[in-house]
Order: sequence, then structure tokens, then C-alpha cells
Amino acid sequence: MSELPPPWPAFLADIDESLSEPVELHCVGGFVLTGVYGIPRTTADLDYTDVVPFQAASELERIAGKDSDLAKKHKVYLQFVRVSDYPEGYKSRLIALSLGLKKLTLLTFEPYDLLLSKLTRNSDKDMEDVRVLVQKLHLKFDVLLKRFETEMAVSNRERHEQTLKVVWKDYFDPE
Repeated sequence: MSELPPPWPAFLADIDESLSEPVELHCVGGFVLTGVYGIPRTTADLDYTDVVPFQAASELERIAGKDSDLAKKHKVYLQFVRVSDYPEGYKSRLIALSLGLKKLTLLTFEPYDLLLSKLTRNSDKDMEDVRVLVQKLHLKFDVLLKRFETEMAVSNRERHEQTLKVVWKDYFDPE
């Protein structure tokens, strides 16, 4: 777990030791940007969109949620988020983190799915995350656009496509 910056390795190890059964989390957000992709950004939470098995959600909240003893100890916490819009096939592209944990498995959104999970919120912070991730990983706009067109079922589709083509395209290197 030495690849993740502190306090994440110790926090995750404490969660792992506290779990009563194996649990899998589908992770998004700032934790993925900083811990996995090395984007210089601060975050105090590990956002996840899904927990398997689902009944482990209450145990996770008790062990490592915002008001838990582990959150107070490590000054970070787990947070279930309702990301309503992400590519339909994201689960087939989840990336497992090799952390050496026994019960806790973290699966993260791959870069294009992570970008699309930010599209409908489109806050200034999200747009900055997109810009930095695109530049750091040299992502391709045509891959992002194709995934949007084939896998995203969103309301206000034309507005989000406009955001992609007008604003976000500027973040990508010209091809």
C-alpha cells in the first residue's frame, strides 16, 4: 500500500481489519484522482458508487463513515455517493488496486469513465479535475466522445454534448 499517499494506507488497513466479511468498493472522485492518478489535489473522503455485497454499506458507514472513530483518527472517511450518470459498461473496465488487504477490495473507474462521471455536475472543480487528468494521461477526445455517445444515458443530452465539444475539447491536445 506504499503507493497511496498518507493517510490512506493506514486508514484502509484499519478498515480491512474491522470488516466482518469481504467487501468490494467501486471508487470515484478525488481519492481516485490523487491516490491512483497522482493528480495534485486534496480530498478528505473516499467516494464510492457501489458496495458489494450491498448489505455491507451500513457496516462501512459505522466503521469508516464521516463520524466514525477511524475518520476522527485518520482525518479521512468513506462516503457513498450517488453518481447518477456514468457509462453503462463501466463495471467491465473497473481497475483493481493492489493494496495487500485481506477483506477490502477497491476498484476504481478508469480515466474515461471517471471523466464522464463528472460531466453532468460540471462544476469548476470538476472541470479542473478533467483538465489536469486529460493532460497528465494524454487522453484522447475521440475515445471520450465515442463512449459518451454509446454508453451515456443522460438527460439534457444536447447540453452535455455541447459541454464536451466546446469546453472539454479544449483540454485535449489537437490531433
